Amino acid sequence: MSDSLWRDERAIEGLPIRLVIALVVGVACLSVMMSTISGIETLQVTEIDVEPHPEVANPGSQDIVVTVVDSKGSPVSGATVVAKSGTATLSSVKTGETGSAGNATLSLSPSLGPNQQDGTVTFEVKPPAGSSYEDARSNTDLLVVRSP
Repeated sequence: MSDSLWRDERAIEGLPIRLVIALVVGVACLSVMMSTISGIETLQVTEIDVEPHPEVANPGSQDIVVTVVDSKGSPVSGATVVAKSGTATLSSVKTGETGSAGNATLSLSPSLGPNQQDGTVTFEVKPPAGSSYEDARSNTDLLVVRSP
């Protein structure tokens, strides 16, 4: 039976053409995949977070500086920061826009309930229009602690 395979010219003749076709199709597919992978980086979005200064505050009126940073810690300018009541209460929602250093100063007046020793003020960020930033995860909260 092995003699018949050596004499069969169809098997040897058909093989190189099929290999050439497979090689051409494989190279074309690889080229498409590589261009897709290189384009993925441009579609990537970067998560942003807030860093309140100070991180711990007492109840009452005070200015809180909120810095918006990207995942590498670089400041983000042109973002809108929104402060809302968490477990600590704010009389109203406060907003501010970050400058070139990524900072926004918010005048907050958090309060705690009568038997409440601590609470939080939450922050949301609206990224700058047309940017590759997003605020999908929860941000760092401001901790409000009643002085003993």
